[in-house]
Amino acid sequence: MTITEILAENSRLYGSDVSLVEINPEMQEKREKTWREFELVETISEAQCRREITWSEFDDKANQMANLLKSRGIKKGEKVAILMMNCLEWLPIYFGILKNGSVVVPLNYRYTAEEIKYCLELSESDALIFGPEFIGRIETIYNQIPGIRLSLYAGEDCPTFAESYNELAAACSKAAPDITLTEDDDAALYFSSGTTGFPKAILHNHASLLSACQTEQNHHKQTRDDCFLCIPPLYHTGAKMHWFGSFLVGSKSILLRGVKPEWILKTVSDEKVSIVWLLVPWAQDILDAIENGKVKLDDYKLEQWRLMHIGAQPVPPSLIRRWKKYFPNHLYDTNYGLSESIGPGCVHLGIENIHKVGAIGVPGYHWEVKIVDESRCPVPQGKVGELAVKGPGVMKCYYNDPKATEAVLSNGWLFTGDMARIDEDGFIYLVDRKKDVVISGGENIYPVQIEDFLRAHDAIKDVAVIGLPDPRIGEIAAAIIELKPERICTEEDIIAFCSSLPRYKRPRKIIFDKVPRNPTGKIEKPKLREKYCGGSLVAAQIQS
Repeated sequence: MTITEILAENSRLYGSDVSLVEINPEMQEKREKTWREFELVETISEAQCRREITWSEFDDKANQMANLLKSRGIKKGEKVAILMMNCLEWLPIYFGILKNGSVVVPLNYRYTAEEIKYCLELSESDALIFGPEFIGRIETIYNQIPGIRLSLYAGEDCPTFAESYNELAAACSKAAPDITLTEDDDAALYFSSGTTGFPKAILHNHASLLSACQTEQNHHKQTRDDCFLCIPPLYHTGAKMHWFGSFLVGSKSILLRGVKPEWILKTVSDEKVSIVWLLVPWAQDILDAIENGKVKLDDYKLEQWRLMHIGAQPVPPSLIRRWKKYFPNHLYDTNYGLSESIGPGCVHLGIENIHKVGAIGVPGYHWEVKIVDESRCPVPQGKVGELAVKGPGVMKCYYNDPKATEAVLSNGWLFTGDMARIDEDGFIYLVDRKKDVVISGGENIYPVQIEDFLRAHDAIKDVAVIGLPDPRIGEIAAAIIELKPERICTEEDIIAFCSSLPRYKRPRKIIFDKVPRNPTGKIEKPKLREKYCGGSLVAAQIQS
């Protein structure tokens, strides 16, 4: 079975029922801003406040997308990239690509034009569908991406260098294309940056996508009566794979384009939402809004809300204690995963194990876990080692990168780069990371990108970027800057210099200090983390 068959079955069984709802809260601020200032979740002023489609319409739109691709010569196995904000069209387009037998390539909407070009080339994409927010970036690289044979624009006022998806798809058949898919067929390429700063393409097959549906539904027991609230970007494996559990049982889901506490609570109330997946900052904002009186829980109908779960970063136990004070009847789960393991679920706390908050949990449904030393041999219980996972959602490979694949895959095991330990009850605790990555508000930031950018400053001799604990977003990127002799530079100068970086990549803290390097020239970041963080970052995040 493939997930495209599940969609067809949902259409057959529940055709007239609502499948997806898009809610776009009214903009609170009317101001112009560039894409570099985009948050993780964005509202748009011109969108309708609420739109919905049924399961039958969902399947029809997916079939039209598939038939459009087929009619334009995009074949099974060829790659189709999606560069769109969360919207009602996103998932039907995703499924349409799959129904054509093509490989779907979701792109991060905060990528620069250079990063978009790099990802299109690395994935060997043959087609691209993009939304209005990306016209400028695509226009700057259009003549540099000759591999893209078909450019589709999803929106009004189609630019001259693309074709209108809305017009072309509307003219296509709603019948399912005659294309046979198997679980072994390639399905999706997701991107995860490596230590070089440039993204690596992660290849998954249809079996991976199906396993994500089954794992999520097993963990959180979705039924047809549930309603799932999805807020994070759909290009994330996390958002989509949590939605997969609701998709598997044919229940309604809400796409909310906004993260303000009042918007979240109003949506839960108005749409009778029962399951919400939050990032740590959003959960904290809700609690802060309750405690400072900005929102009053009595103003909302929340009795049906049964489950709040969190992922993407370590969760302080104090946060869950605060949450249970206001929502004592909520079930709770923590989810751990990587794009290489088809997102969250390879490890999870489990809704029955709230007494173990602080742990990331136990092996997920159909997953195995082990903790290994540098020789990849299991370590004794309680000892710290690298976390390795094995299961049906492990990637096939890093696309066109056998060396990187070999470094993390062995006999079906994925070596995560996260350091962990297992306690006497079999629960896994994250301790630190081997990988040079900062996880800030659910977004991965790769220090080498910021370091390379800052080295262009004529006053900077050397720079190192590390993560420091932050009570709201988990970690912030801190730049340790060593100035050239007799050069003067202020924090304000550095902040101004970084304004051309996308907002989420800008360092939040500037420290002027010497950058230590070992005899081979490598930055000694453990020394810097010890000096400015007091040791293990992850341990510091969950010490509460």
